[in-house]
Amino acid sequence: MPILHPKALQFLFLASLGVAALVGLTSCGSNGLAFGYDARNKMIVSVKDQKMLLVCDGVPLKSYKVSTSKFGVGDRPGSNCTPLGRMQVAQKIGGDAAIGSVFKSRRPTGEVIKPNAPGRDPVVTRILWLTGKEPRNRNAFGRTIYIHGTPEENRLGSPASFGCIRMASKDVAELFSKVGKGADVFVIRDSIKVGSVNQASASSGKTGNSRKSVIFSET
Repeated sequence: MPILHPKALQFLFLASLGVAALVGLTSCGSNGLAFGYDARNKMIVSVKDQKMLLVCDGVPLKSYKVSTSKFGVGDRPGSNCTPLGRMQVAQKIGGDAAIGSVFKSRRPTGEVIKPNAPGRDPVVTRILWLTGKEPRNRNAFGRTIYIHGTPEENRLGSPASFGCIRMASKDVAELFSKVGKGADVFVIRDSIKVGSVNQASASSGKTGNSRKSVIFSET
């Protein structure tokens, strides 16, 4: 549940480990959506760590190496910055394309390139087109802010994009298959904290099941 503070937005996702995590891995694909809207999956992108965490029903599923903008964060048109805050997947493009397929204006060109092809930096493999849900990222859709594949995989883990969120081709293809339209994307400045909490009451003296929490905040 979200906890709102005057200068911070903090979300705490709690879910059981073990069997629950295994269920999450097999039942959170984009083919299990209600009314075509994905309310189960969330992507949290840390600008500080250049990582994305995929969370389904509160269960952290997988961490991916990404690249956000080399120009920093922001939403001003023409800035080439990556917007902060809550966005959503508005469109999914390229589901049938081969890994490494090159896109121009969201259309496949027919060319397929390998990772780290010298001198090449197009959008490849898959596109998740984002729309802003807050005033601070209201221009995201018009600025064509995507999560997309990049051939510059050797630069992942460092800011390198012109505003989009870049991923390795195999990773963005996997993510594309798991999330649907409407899935939330949170871009934050700081690190994502993952830890364990105990279900049992501290006063009961009983040992409870371990649960994993994902905490992130943005001022």
